[in-house]
Amino acid sequence: MTARPTGAGTPDGSFLPVILIGPPGAGKTTVGTALAARLRVSFADTDAIVEAAAGKPVSDIFVQDGESEFRRLERDAVAVALSGGDGVVGLGGGAVLDEQTQARLTGRRVVYLETGFAELAKRVGLDRARPLLIGTNPRAQLKALLEQRLPVYGKLAWVTVGTDGREPEEIAEEIEAVITEAGDGLSQP
Repeated sequence: MTARPTGAGTPDGSFLPVILIGPPGAGKTTVGTALAARLRVSFADTDAIVEAAAGKPVSDIFVQDGESEFRRLERDAVAVALSGGDGVVGLGGGAVLDEQTQARLTGRRVVYLETGFAELAKRVGLDRARPLLIGTNPRAQLKALLEQRLPVYGKLAWVTVGTDGREPEEIAEEIEAVITEAGDGLSQP
């Protein structure tokens, strides 16, 4: 079944950038890379931009500098990624909580990669270096994180695409089809 645009409405201008949002483990980087290849455009990952700016991994930023410093770097990374105006951009899962970032996303092609709790728990393994899931009860932390973020993902989404049990290439193909169906400005080089 093809996803239909929901939520924030249609963006003005070109179809680019396409911005992927969703919780940790939703597949933003993997799907984003596949979608960018399909559209023959660049892919920018805000976590990678943050790491390049800080000169260290996200997990080290959280431990050494704190979450507030990470969020400041992340807000700057979103601004950088969106200022390019083209390509596919994958946002860190919590980037959408920032009010400035929300304002930057309004009226754009924001694709929410919707993923169920069980699928997310499996994908993140709950044993990998996910800074906000470290602790005595990572499942409860993931559940709380989702409860906080899901309404924001839904509010910002131009389209919602389910990812449970699906391959990244299949998801990228669906997003491309939705963009093509919307038809305002999609052109392949």
